[in-house]
Amino acid sequence: MKNKKEIDGIINWFKTHMPNPETELQYSDPYGLLVAVILSAQCTDKRVNMTTPALLERFPTPQVMAAATPEEVFPYIKSISYPNNKARHLIGMARGLMEKFQGHVPQEPEDLQKLPGVGRKTAHVIASVIYNKEVIAVDTHVFRISRRLGLSEGKTPLAVENDLNNLFPPRLRARAHHWLILHGRYVCTARKPKCTSCGLATWCDTYKIQNKA
Repeated sequence: MKNKKEIDGIINWFKTHMPNPETELQYSDPYGLLVAVILSAQCTDKRVNMTTPALLERFPTPQVMAAATPEEVFPYIKSISYPNNKARHLIGMARGLMEKFQGHVPQEPEDLQKLPGVGRKTAHVIASVIYNKEVIAVDTHVFRISRRLGLSEGKTPLAVENDLNNLFPPRLRARAHHWLILHGRYVCTARKPKCTSCGLATWCDTYKIQNKA
């Protein structure tokens, strides 16, 4: 695990080079972001952003979505990965919003996870992005980068989340999620990480191991 000096170096680098990190999913309200995050599982944000405008034009509110069937939703998301499952999740989510929360997207991660298709990662994304909750969402990028950098040795998303919570102060946790996901998306990519041009190489355990004399 990193010492304080290394953590401070990583945080300061991110603050300098990504002062205002944001989600790349396009949305206009909490419901729209919830739809987009559900669709984004194992799918690119670019593809989701191409899909949501027509979907949300047809199903603009939880009430409208809740009255539909998965078969009605499917044609709008058929280019997304796992469209059958996600169509069911969207309908279940919308019905859950109507039945449990009067059509409003709740603020607390625990409440969000009561909705079908909404796991811990999705709940934390919504809670942090929309409601500024001090939580970290661990997706595949965050999981990979955390282990490569040496921020965590956790073997599960929850273990990694717990390690990151211990390293990043509460006020930075929501930003830390975006820092790590964007770094993983554009620099420390899964197959060909750009180590030679990575500003975090100084503090990266994997880089140090690979470049030992």
